[in-house]
Formats: sequence, structure tokens, C-alpha cells
Amino acid sequence: MNKQLKVVLVGLPGSGKSTFGKQLAKELGFKFLDLDQLIEDRYQLKISEIFSIHGEGTFRDWESLVLQETLLQSHSFILASGGGTPSFNDNMDFINSNSISVYLDVPLDSIARRLQSSKANQRPLFQGLDQGEITLKLKSLWVSREYFYNQAKIKLSGDDFSAELLLVELISKLKS
Repeated sequence: MNKQLKVVLVGLPGSGKSTFGKQLAKELGFKFLDLDQLIEDRYQLKISEIFSIHGEGTFRDWESLVLQETLLQSHSFILASGGGTPSFNDNMDFINSNSISVYLDVPLDSIARRLQSSKANQRPLFQGLDQGEITLKLKSLWVSREYFYNQAKIKLSGDDFSAELLLVELISKLKS
């Protein structure tokens, strides 16, 4: 297959975009990219520092710029987007025009458990929140972002999905 394949994973923070993306990239023999990491590398600041020093507006502008530059590259890859990426600056349209988008639709209670037991304090939107507050924040984010997530070309729902399942979906999408 000569055609480049660019897959962008979208979904709420904690939905498994990075974990699943790494698994899928390994399965396909592609490079795995994490948009937040690309932003941190480009601007030499942690995401939380960008938010605290420059504010969310600047972060979203930088995020869109790095997203566009990344999607215009001429090689295949799997990209884990930030949770809010599709919701700002017409990013979802750009993602859909330049890649195959995949929405990881994981139940909110599962995500809340993952965030509570992981590195939630490293995520600017969840710093200092307890389990109940994390769940409320996730519900609020989901309401504001669901419209954009649902524009993805492929939707995987549930707690557990495999790279193999997505590969079947990708092959089907590429044939159509």
C-alpha cells in the first residue's frame, strides 16, 4: 500500500488515546505521535505551564498550528489528539480532511476511575479534583465536545477495544 495512512484518535481525556494509539501504531508498524508531547517539544513548556503562563486561548492556537503541521507531513502515523483538540479552531474539519478520525467513546465512569487512579493532577483541567468533581467535569466536557467527537469517521464504543477491531474498521473505511 503506497498511500499514507494517518489516523487521529479523538475522545475525552483519559479515554485511552495514547495507550490505544501506541498499541495500534505497533500493530501497523507506524510511528506514534502524541499532540500534547509535540506541543511541549515545540514550545519547550509543559502543557500545564502553557495554560498557567499563556492561558487556554494561546494553548488552543498553538495546538491548532502543531496539529496542522503534523497532519500535512508525508508519512503514515497514529496521532493521539488532546481531548479538546476537535472542539476548537475548526480542528475537527481539518482532521477529517487530512486523516481518518477515530472517536474512542468510553463510558464516563470508566474514564473517571482511570483519571482518579492515574495522573489526573498532571492534567490542567483535573488538578486538585476528587472523584465526584472529576466525574462532573467529564460530563461537562462531554456535553460541550460530543458534537465534534461524533463527526469522527469511525467510532469505537465501550471500555475495551483492540487494535485488531480498529484495523478491521480501517480496512473497511479504506475500501469504501
